[in-house]
Amino acid sequence: MAKKNVIILGAAGRDFHNFNTYYKHNPDFKVVAFTATQIPDIDGRKYPSELAGELYPDGIPIYAEEELPRLIHDLEVDDCVFSYSDLSYGHVMNISAIVNAEGVNFVLLGTRDTMITSTKPVVSVCAVRTGCGKSQTSRKVVEILMQKGLKVIAIRHPMPYGNLVDQKVQRFAKLSDLEKYKCTIEEMEEYEPHIVRGNVIYSGIDYEAIVRAAENDPDGCDVIVWDGGNNDFSFYKPDLQITVTDPHRPGHEVSYYPGEVNLRMADVVVINKMDSASLENIQIVRDNIERIAPNAVVVDAASPLKVDAPEIIRGKRILAVEDGPTLTHGGMKLGAATLAAQKYGAAQLVDPRPFIVGKLKETFSQYPGIGTLLPAMGYSEQQLHDLETTINNSDAEGVVVGTPIDLSRLITINKPVTRVHYTLQEIGDPTLEMILEGFIKKHNLS
Repeated sequence: MAKKNVIILGAAGRDFHNFNTYYKHNPDFKVVAFTATQIPDIDGRKYPSELAGELYPDGIPIYAEEELPRLIHDLEVDDCVFSYSDLSYGHVMNISAIVNAEGVNFVLLGTRDTMITSTKPVVSVCAVRTGCGKSQTSRKVVEILMQKGLKVIAIRHPMPYGNLVDQKVQRFAKLSDLEKYKCTIEEMEEYEPHIVRGNVIYSGIDYEAIVRAAENDPDGCDVIVWDGGNNDFSFYKPDLQITVTDPHRPGHEVSYYPGEVNLRMADVVVINKMDSASLENIQIVRDNIERIAPNAVVVDAASPLKVDAPEIIRGKRILAVEDGPTLTHGGMKLGAATLAAQKYGAAQLVDPRPFIVGKLKETFSQYPGIGTLLPAMGYSEQQLHDLETTINNSDAEGVVVGTPIDLSRLITINKPVTRVHYTLQEIGDPTLEMILEGFIKKHNLS
């Protein structure tokens, strides 16, 4: 029986994991290409032979997703495997229509074939959309477990934008490791808060090798926290599944792929941002949770903000710099910097669009709904330079940075700047601590 030719559609994350777990050693299939989207400058590269294994001595080429119809024809493809996240059901099925119209199968791999089992208990923190507050929830989980005296290793969803071979297994224990692995802003936003908190975090390409390294970490490991990316489901089989929802986008929890998967699998559902969402929108989310995850424990939560220097904001014309993915494929129309500007009395939000340069023009062209906010794009040195130039070109009187990292460490801002900090704060009972105490007892971790 002839092998089936496969294209894996991805964005430098789930696609590589699906290959590694299902296709890499599978003699019934031949992966002839990856396609890439969402991530700048990833197409035109190769998934290297060092990672692809003995069945792929020449590696696997990566093409832009726009070439998909041609690739299906030229490479005599049988299956196209959809392998990235945070798309509306309409968008996913649009891609399915392109694939099916070319006569081939549109495939979605499930958890059974892609989740890896760890020898350590796993808490998985996922979300129904990008920008729900998943990262702050992961950090809260880590803090609670560490306060209980446990050695906690966080493993982050992949963001492999550099040399893929060098990024096979990455361990971050100190800030200098961010420079060692030449991390982008998006990577730093996720890794840095863990590092400064004092726990080790892993990421990379080969998540089988990563979890085995984490289980045997030199600092010790009692429990693993999966810190998910976008709204993807976990790479590891969870012993406790926590899913974060966002009442600023009611209904998205049942209309975006694979966010609904996370909601249906949830042991615990966090309704975040209740301090800034309407009661009507909160109720829509509650009703959907009750309908499709009736056995999940629901945690009500707020995401309170504080800034380092409120006087920079009050009465001033402010440029709000937000987390990049939240504004782009996350589709949010506001973020922490915007909310902080409103809370602390900014006179006006400055529209960055008259001042944008370089690759930021491409970002605003691709995502025209961003509006009067500036995404902190930093996938390359060029993007960092363009971000710095745009901020400094603007006529803002002050800058509010809503990303989880100290942006002024990476670029020089010639205006008064203040950072926004935000944490997860439960409202009433149950709390995450109460839930995790049960998890600790169940797994004899105390």
